Amino acid sequence: MKPREAAASPEADLLREVRAELRRLGLRARTDIGQHFLIDRAALQQIVTAAEFSPEDVVVEVGPGLGVLTKELARRAGLVIAVELDERLAEALLPWARAQGNVKIVRADVLEIEPGQLVREQAGAETYKLVANLPYYISSPVVRHFLEASLPPRLMVVTLQREVAENMAAPPGRMSVLSVSVQLYGVPRIVAVIPPSSFFPAPQVESAVVRVDVRERPAVEVDPKLFFRIVRAGFSGRRKQLHNALRGALWMSPANALRLVEAAEIDPRRRAQTLSLDEWAAVARAFARQRPEG
Repeated sequence: MKPREAAASPEADLLREVRAELRRLGLRARTDIGQHFLIDRAALQQIVTAAEFSPEDVVVEVGPGLGVLTKELARRAGLVIAVELDERLAEALLPWARAQGNVKIVRADVLEIEPGQLVREQAGAETYKLVANLPYYISSPVVRHFLEASLPPRLMVVTLQREVAENMAAPPGRMSVLSVSVQLYGVPRIVAVIPPSSFFPAPQVESAVVRVDVRERPAVEVDPKLFFRIVRAGFSGRRKQLHNALRGALWMSPANALRLVEAAEIDPRRRAQTLSLDEWAAVARAFARQRPEG
């Protein structure tokens, strides 16, 4: 592509806007806290299309940054609640947000906010969507924070590192604690892969847009605290056979660990990444019944 053609492209225009705004504010992108600003209008369209907005929607955005995605959300949703950690960026967005009338800027660490309380206080609502271009370093904690909240979103569309996105959507055979955590509460699917050039500054890895359709109730009926204790124990020895991983993490005798897995009707030679949600639930229930001692 010739330089003149690149300068005329929508992406080049958006890049100029981002650079100009950073200069105006006297700021630089803080890559140490994952600030990579989206400059790809096609990617923006993929995000908002996946979110299937209606004019009544309440949307929570995490990390609005310079407001590139926020402006698209404000055009389509009834109310946007944008939570920004960086005080400088939050202050910069306030004049524009006040002029819109349907955007609220909340300066806070999102992981220290209870999502239900946030939505009720800012919108008086009991339902919302989460749409965000998440900083890489907190993407998994943020996803879990919202899915495990007392009032989770009914739909989540997030942009994060491609490897994390693939992990979230992994089938049995390639699962992890994150896969189990997300799929217990929702149905994830990757809707787009975004190259590094879609961001400024460009990250070193590809990103992906993931849509999570949040379940009305968890996929399996279990005590979440016990369930995740068992899951974490199983994955503590990812290369070990399941009964050996559980034995070490739960301080069980070899015989009790073997009986536990067999009581769940699972081959003890299997490894954690191969188990489905139903199988993890079976192990948790067996553990609760037997209350094995080491």
